[in-house]
Amino acid sequence: MQRIEAGAVTITDRRTERSWTVEVAPFLLSPLQVTRRAISEAYGLAVADEDGADDLLPATHTSWFEAVEYCNRVSEQADLRPAYAITGEEREAVVWDRTADGYRLPTEAEWEYACRAGTTGPRYGELDEIAWYRANSGERAHCGGEKAPNAWGLHDMIGNVWEWCWDVYDAEVYKDYRVIKGGGWFDEHWSCRAGVRRRTMPTLRIEDLGFRLARNTV
Repeated sequence: MQRIEAGAVTITDRRTERSWTVEVAPFLLSPLQVTRRAISEAYGLAVADEDGADDLLPATHTSWFEAVEYCNRVSEQADLRPAYAITGEEREAVVWDRTADGYRLPTEAEWEYACRAGTTGPRYGELDEIAWYRANSGERAHCGGEKAPNAWGLHDMIGNVWEWCWDVYDAEVYKDYRVIKGGGWFDEHWSCRAGVRRRTMPTLRIEDLGFRLARNTV
């Protein structure tokens, strides 16, 4: 995982026309999105083809709840303390232990700060060089790492598939809807920008939404 040093990021919500600045502590972030193969291996499922490129595609059709369950599972397998306490009849109550050293989802501020990698524009590079989006994707996901990374070595922060973040988008208006970031292979160029913030229900499973892993620094 890549170490991301401390800093600050300003988040802007175009719906409410509000902006706020968040201080970001050092943390670790995966340079690639979680793959189908990683999910299969974590749950002891058969990998259809050890040499098949499809297994190296981003793991999509994964709800926010399934993503946090996966974070806990791989934490336990790595002898790390799970970041999430998950309770409720349908395991719908999730509490983040911010002191845990296990894998977790990045916060929205962490995600955007890491995506920008010190840049201030809408993207960290030329869109066709860094991202799979509607104009160049062939309307499908691609294996991670095929496009140029940002200055901090992170691939596909923009384009390919949207990514779950930890944060609730706006509890008063949208209840438990979670923030998603980055844009995806089916999106037009205007949705593939570092500052774009969208929301969706945490139970959603869809073909252009995945996630990547974060961890606290040790």
